[in-house]
Amino acid sequence: MIQPLEPDPRFRALREALASRPTRKLSGPVTGGDRMEAAVSVILRAREEVDFLLIRRAVSERDPWSGQMALPGGRWDRTDSGLLHTAMRETMEETGVDLQRIGMPLGRLDDVAPVSARLPKLRIAPFVFAVPAETEAIVASHELDGVFWISLDTLRLPETRSSIDVDFPIGVQAYPSYQLAGGHVWGLTHRILSHFLEQYPKPEIEAPGKL
Repeated sequence: MIQPLEPDPRFRALREALASRPTRKLSGPVTGGDRMEAAVSVILRAREEVDFLLIRRAVSERDPWSGQMALPGGRWDRTDSGLLHTAMRETMEETGVDLQRIGMPLGRLDDVAPVSARLPKLRIAPFVFAVPAETEAIVASHELDGVFWISLDTLRLPETRSSIDVDFPIGVQAYPSYQLAGGHVWGLTHRILSHFLEQYPKPEIEAPGKL
Protein backbone atom coordinates (compact mmCIF):
# COMPACT_ATOMS: atom_id res chain seq x y z
CA MET A 1 0.00 0.00 0.00
CA ILE A 2 1.27 3.48 -0.85
CA GLN A 3 1.88 5.52 2.26
CA PRO A 4 0.85 9.19 2.54
CA LEU A 5 3.45 11.58 1.20
CA GLU A 6 5.70 12.83 3.99
CA PRO A 7 6.82 16.46 3.86
CA ASP A 8 10.01 16.67 1.78
CA PRO A 9 12.17 19.82 2.02
CA ARG A 10 13.05 19.57 -1.68
CA PHE A 11 9.41 19.76 -2.64
CA ARG A 12 8.66 22.52 -0.16
CA ALA A 13 11.42 24.58 -1.76
CA LEU A 14 10.01 23.94 -5.23
CA ARG A 15 6.47 24.84 -4.17
CA GLU A 16 7.73 28.11 -2.69
CA ALA A 17 9.68 28.88 -5.89
CA LEU A 18 6.65 28.27 -8.09
CA ALA A 19 4.38 30.30 -5.80
CA SER A 20 6.78 33.25 -5.82
CA ARG A 21 6.45 33.94 -9.56
CA PRO A 22 3.45 34.70 -11.76
CA THR A 23 2.45 31.98 -14.20
CA ARG A 24 2.39 32.99 -17.86
CA LYS A 25 -1.02 31.89 -19.13
CA LEU A 26 -1.71 32.00 -22.84
CA SER A 27 -5.09 32.80 -24.33
CA GLY A 28 -6.65 29.51 -25.35
CA PRO A 29 -7.79 29.40 -28.99
CA VAL A 30 -11.47 28.74 -29.53
CA THR A 31 -12.73 26.74 -32.51
CA GLY A 32 -16.37 26.04 -33.11
CA GLY A 33 -17.30 26.82 -29.54
CA ASP A 34 -14.91 24.18 -28.12
CA ARG A 35 -12.11 24.96 -25.70
CA MET A 36 -8.87 23.88 -27.34
CA GLU A 37 -6.92 23.36 -24.14
CA ALA A 38 -4.83 20.59 -22.65
CA ALA A 39 -2.84 19.88 -19.50
CA VAL A 40 0.17 17.74 -18.66
CA SER A 41 1.71 16.52 -15.41
CA VAL A 42 5.32 16.88 -14.28
CA ILE A 43 5.27 14.11 -11.65
CA LEU A 44 8.13 13.98 -9.15
CA ARG A 45 8.83 10.88 -7.09
CA ALA A 46 10.41 11.44 -3.67
CA ARG A 47 13.45 9.18 -3.45
CA GLU A 48 17.11 9.79 -2.61
CA GLU A 49 17.23 11.25 -6.10
CA VAL A 50 14.13 12.98 -7.42
CA ASP A 51 12.65 11.14 -10.41
CA PHE A 52 10.12 12.39 -12.92
CA LEU A 53 7.69 10.40 -15.06
CA LEU A 54 8.07 10.27 -18.82
CA ILE A 55 5.89 8.40 -21.30
CA ARG A 56 6.32 7.26 -24.89
CA ARG A 57 3.28 7.64 -27.09
CA ALA A 58 2.24 4.73 -29.28
CA VAL A 59 2.61 5.05 -33.03
CA SER A 60 -0.72 6.16 -34.49
CA GLU A 61 -1.70 8.03 -37.64
CA ARG A 62 -4.38 9.85 -35.64
CA ASP A 63 -1.93 11.23 -33.07
CA PRO A 64 0.01 14.36 -34.12
CA TRP A 65 2.61 13.43 -31.46
CA SER A 66 2.78 9.80 -32.56
CA GLY A 67 5.71 7.84 -31.13
CA GLN A 68 7.16 10.79 -29.22
CA MET A 69 8.46 10.95 -25.66
CA ALA A 70 6.13 13.14 -23.60
CA LEU A 71 4.64 13.97 -20.22
CA PRO A 72 1.36 12.36 -19.13
CA GLY A 73 -1.64 14.46 -20.08
CA GLY A 74 -4.18 15.32 -22.73
CA ARG A 75 -7.02 17.54 -23.79
CA TRP A 76 -9.59 19.21 -21.58
CA ASP A 77 -12.94 17.43 -21.44
CA ARG A 78 -16.34 18.98 -20.69
CA THR A 79 -16.55 16.81 -17.56
CA ASP A 80 -13.34 18.35 -16.16
CA SER A 81 -13.74 21.01 -13.50
CA GLY A 82 -10.59 22.72 -14.75
CA LEU A 83 -7.20 22.08 -16.29
CA LEU A 84 -5.75 20.78 -13.01
CA HIS A 85 -8.45 18.11 -13.09
CA THR A 86 -7.60 17.42 -16.75
CA ALA A 87 -3.97 16.75 -15.84
CA MET A 88 -4.94 14.38 -13.02
CA ARG A 89 -7.60 12.52 -15.03
CA GLU A 90 -5.38 12.03 -18.08
CA THR A 91 -2.47 10.88 -15.93
CA MET A 92 -4.67 8.24 -14.29
CA GLU A 93 -6.05 7.07 -17.64
CA GLU A 94 -2.61 6.81 -19.22
CA THR A 95 -0.33 5.60 -16.41
CA GLY A 96 -2.51 4.42 -13.50
CA VAL A 97 -0.99 7.07 -11.18
CA ASP A 98 -3.88 8.41 -9.11
CA LEU A 99 -2.85 12.01 -8.46
CA GLN A 100 -6.19 12.83 -6.85
CA ARG A 101 -5.45 10.25 -4.15
CA ILE A 102 -1.67 10.32 -3.66
CA GLY A 103 -0.46 13.41 -5.51
CA MET A 104 0.56 16.69 -3.90
CA PRO A 105 0.12 19.67 -6.26
CA LEU A 106 3.21 21.87 -6.11
CA GLY A 107 2.35 24.54 -8.66
CA ARG A 108 1.97 25.40 -12.30
CA LEU A 109 4.51 26.20 -15.00
CA ASP A 110 4.07 28.61 -17.89
CA ASP A 111 1.62 27.59 -20.59
CA VAL A 112 3.03 26.44 -23.92
CA ALA A 113 1.53 26.23 -27.38
CA PRO A 114 2.64 24.53 -30.62
CA VAL A 115 4.35 26.83 -33.08
CA SER A 116 4.05 24.50 -36.06
CA ALA A 117 1.07 24.98 -38.38
CA ARG A 118 0.83 21.20 -38.76
CA LEU A 119 -0.09 20.75 -35.09
CA PRO A 120 -3.45 21.48 -33.41
CA LYS A 121 -3.92 25.05 -32.20
CA LEU A 122 -4.23 24.73 -28.45
CA ARG A 123 -2.63 25.86 -25.22
CA ILE A 124 -1.12 23.39 -22.78
CA ALA A 125 -0.96 23.97 -19.02
CA PRO A 126 1.80 22.04 -17.18
CA PHE A 127 1.17 21.20 -13.51
CA VAL A 128 3.79 19.91 -11.08
CA PHE A 129 2.98 17.14 -8.57
CA ALA A 130 4.90 15.20 -5.93
CA VAL A 131 4.12 11.53 -5.27
CA PRO A 132 5.42 9.04 -2.66
CA ALA A 133 8.65 7.13 -3.21
CA GLU A 134 6.98 3.78 -3.85
CA THR A 135 4.71 5.10 -6.62
CA GLU A 136 4.86 3.04 -9.81
CA ALA A 137 3.40 3.70 -13.25
CA ILE A 138 2.01 1.33 -15.89
CA VAL A 139 1.00 1.50 -19.52
CA ALA A 140 -2.73 1.88 -18.86
CA SER A 141 -3.84 3.11 -22.29
CA HIS A 142 -3.49 1.93 -25.88
CA GLU A 143 -2.21 5.45 -26.62
CA LEU A 144 1.08 4.62 -24.82
CA ASP A 145 3.76 2.01 -25.36
CA GLY A 146 6.13 2.89 -22.51
CA VAL A 147 6.51 4.62 -19.12
CA PHE A 148 9.84 5.64 -17.58
CA TRP A 149 11.05 7.14 -14.31
CA ILE A 150 14.02 9.40 -15.04
CA SER A 151 16.31 11.00 -12.47
CA LEU A 152 16.40 14.77 -12.55
CA ASP A 153 20.16 14.46 -12.11
CA THR A 154 20.25 12.60 -15.44
CA LEU A 155 18.16 15.33 -17.06
CA ARG A 156 20.70 17.92 -15.91
CA LEU A 157 23.74 16.12 -17.35
CA PRO A 158 25.41 17.94 -20.26
CA GLU A 159 25.69 14.67 -22.19
CA THR A 160 21.89 14.27 -22.01
CA ARG A 161 21.47 17.42 -24.12
CA SER A 162 21.28 16.65 -27.79
CA SER A 163 19.41 17.57 -30.95
CA ILE A 164 17.15 15.80 -33.41
CA ASP A 165 16.62 16.30 -37.14
CA VAL A 166 12.92 16.24 -38.04
CA ASP A 167 11.84 15.71 -41.63
CA PHE A 168 9.06 18.09 -42.74
CA PRO A 169 7.60 18.66 -46.22
CA ILE A 170 9.58 21.93 -46.33
CA GLY A 171 12.78 20.12 -45.42
CA VAL A 172 14.74 18.84 -42.42
CA GLN A 173 14.82 21.01 -39.30
CA ALA A 174 16.98 20.54 -36.21
CA TYR A 175 15.49 20.85 -32.70
CA PRO A 176 17.16 20.77 -29.28
CA SER A 177 16.39 17.63 -27.32
CA TYR A 178 17.12 15.59 -24.22
CA GLN A 179 18.27 12.05 -25.01
CA LEU A 180 16.49 9.87 -22.46
CA ALA A 181 15.20 6.28 -22.25
CA GLY A 182 16.48 5.48 -25.71
CA GLY A 183 14.67 8.36 -27.38
CA HIS A 184 14.69 12.09 -27.95
CA VAL A 185 12.56 14.45 -25.87
CA TRP A 186 11.98 17.49 -28.03
CA GLY A 187 9.35 20.06 -28.98
CA LEU A 188 6.76 21.02 -26.39
CA THR A 189 7.99 18.52 -23.80
CA HIS A 190 11.56 19.80 -24.14
CA ARG A 191 10.30 23.36 -23.62
CA ILE A 192 8.33 22.38 -20.51
CA LEU A 193 11.19 20.45 -18.93
CA SER A 194 13.70 23.19 -19.71
CA HIS A 195 11.45 25.73 -18.02
CA PHE A 196 10.99 23.39 -15.08
CA LEU A 197 14.75 23.12 -14.57
CA GLU A 198 14.99 26.91 -14.58
CA GLN A 199 12.54 27.01 -11.67
CA TYR A 200 14.06 24.01 -9.90
CA PRO A 201 17.85 24.04 -10.22
CA LYS A 202 19.75 21.25 -8.50
CA PRO A 203 18.83 21.86 -4.85
CA GLU A 204 21.34 22.10 -2.04
CA ILE A 205 18.79 20.45 0.25
CA GLU A 206 19.44 16.75 0.76
CA ALA A 207 16.84 14.01 0.89
CA PRO A 208 15.31 13.47 4.36
CA GLY A 209 17.46 11.20 6.49
CA LYS A 210 20.51 11.40 4.22
CA LEU A 211 23.80 12.10 5.96
